[in-house]
Amino acid sequence: MTAVTSVRAVRKTSANSVNGGTAVINPASGSGATALAGPPRGTNPPSLRPISEAAEVTAITRGTVQASMEVLAGVRPIHQLARRLDPRCLASLQHRAALIRREHTRTGNPALARLHRNSTVRSVRVCEVAEGIYEASAVVVDDVRARAVAVRLERSKQVWRIVELIIG
Repeated sequence: MTAVTSVRAVRKTSANSVNGGTAVINPASGSGATALAGPPRGTNPPSLRPISEAAEVTAITRGTVQASMEVLAGVRPIHQLARRLDPRCLASLQHRAALIRREHTRTGNPALARLHRNSTVRSVRVCEVAEGIYEASAVVVDDVRARAVAVRLERSKQVWRIVELIIG
């Protein structure tokens, strides 16, 4: 028995994977016959939609809160949140990040350097307020302390947008 794959089998594998499937070679048959593996024809591929609207809102909240804390720590540019945050919330977050940076450069306080560093979202709770409107709370732990974050999300044109972001 050898562990060498024939050139013919490799060519069949690459040709079939280009066509959207992967070739499975049956080593028992010496002919190198191939069969396509994957979902049977006529079936739909699995959907990428979330299981529920609340699960989608929870995931959006978790990601946005984590990104917001990284903006405050100075490790993420604020423009990455422009699609998710309302312009007023974006300006408020940018202002708070600028204040933290300015105070750190002015005083050189090492405690300010550790503020918002290594933030982790511990939990997220969501509640539907009305059709297309959710409010969420999150607990965030960083190097210095734990803090609460409150978020209000509204659906506009099939996109969830955060219209309130309050970081404690």
